[in-house]
Amino acid sequence: MRVLVVDDERGLVRALKRGLTAEGFVVDVALDGDTGLELASENDYDAIVLDVMLPRRNGYDVVTALRERDVWTPVLMLSAKDGEYDVADGLDVGADDYLTKPFAFVVLVSRLRALLRRQMQARPPILTVGEIALDPSTRKVTRAGESVPLTAREVALLEYLMHHADRVVGKVELRDHVWDGDGDDVNVVEVYVSYLRRKLGRESVETVRGAGYRVAG
Repeated sequence: MRVLVVDDERGLVRALKRGLTAEGFVVDVALDGDTGLELASENDYDAIVLDVMLPRRNGYDVVTALRERDVWTPVLMLSAKDGEYDVADGLDVGADDYLTKPFAFVVLVSRLRALLRRQMQARPPILTVGEIALDPSTRKVTRAGESVPLTAREVALLEYLMHHADRVVGKVELRDHVWDGDGDDVNVVEVYVSYLRRKLGRESVETVRGAGYRVAG
């Protein structure tokens, strides 16, 4: 198992490389964000251990750039910051786990092994209906090969419709699954269907009078 460690604390890097090697990992090292991004983009790693505060390019930017390049190697972020928003920021940009410094080496190894087990599971297939394609892993939507920016709620609505493209889906069902049945009026479904049509084309979502909606692509 090959791991990339990206951190500018040389003492920590030496300790991690020594410890991970003893655990059976093959370890590469980068001391700044640009080098880490280059190595992660050009090589196949099983996991990346990535510090947030780095010279030249911070860890958040490295993860963002990797995901934009369709590099889906699991990332365990390290940071001296332990605030809830710091953790959320790391996960939001595409990291898979977050560990606060200082940490126990045994905890880092267990987190890495958990990421590796998770990576062995197949990524969900890309959903395709007509010219519309949605990648559930990245939440990216394209139409006829062109990227279409959608909000998180619009993606959730489209994904549910695409999962059930073989039938008409009623407003109440869509409200309950996409909005978690949290009391929103069913008219919110009509509003978001209109958003999808505006961005994907009027014919993208078909209205079946008295029954609901069906994605057409």
